[in-house]
Amino acid sequence: MIKEKIIFGIHSVQEALEAGQEIDKIYLRRALVSEEIRAIKRLAREQRIPVLEVPAERLNRFTRGAHQGCVAIIAQVSYTPLEMLVPQIFERGEDPLIVLLNGVTDTRNFGAIARSAECAGAHALVIAERGSVSVSADAVNASAGALMRIPVCRVPSISGAVGYLAECGLQIVVANEKAENTYYTADLTGPLALVMGSEHEGVSPQVARLATLSVAIPQVGEIGSLNVSVAAGILLFESLRQKQTK
Repeated sequence: MIKEKIIFGIHSVQEALEAGQEIDKIYLRRALVSEEIRAIKRLAREQRIPVLEVPAERLNRFTRGAHQGCVAIIAQVSYTPLEMLVPQIFERGEDPLIVLLNGVTDTRNFGAIARSAECAGAHALVIAERGSVSVSADAVNASAGALMRIPVCRVPSISGAVGYLAECGLQIVVANEKAENTYYTADLTGPLALVMGSEHEGVSPQVARLATLSVAIPQVGEIGSLNVSVAAGILLFESLRQKQTK
């Protein structure tokens, strides 16, 4: 069982940032102000590390009393720059298969999607810096270790990443239960970016407008929607099936 690793204390966190330590996110006590805190926020911004201001009680869950209002969660993996990864995939003569998570926040769903993505041969997962899951110890455990094997890219926004991938020639596919095309009639071969929406809201309108294609997964039950990890698995393995039979 993988456990979360932390750094706590203002000076320790600042030194870790200055040394280039891979950090997943930083928690600061609300209303905490000092030159050191301003420096931490600046370094975190430069390194695209989310900073969350929370009550002291939240920090006490990590370590009691000694945190000085500042706790950093060490990243379980090294995040891969999307702009570096995509050209490398093309250079190898492969068609990129990228899975983007638009507002997915459930750790278990993230882990399950990562496991399916790795098994289906996806090249990377893309998550946003804010409002999204991260590669926590719980996520790694839920993925059965898949998050240690598949590159994860953390970007400022999913819409920006989708725009970049479209410019690179990838087909942008979103799952939408009201779409006219079914997933098994759509062409899911070639360079492909698969966008999966949040558990409650689906793909955001801003991202949906950038899609090349919307596909539906037919259902006959009364619930009306699938779990996002199940939907991702269906689409990923349909893409794999089409590539193997093409």
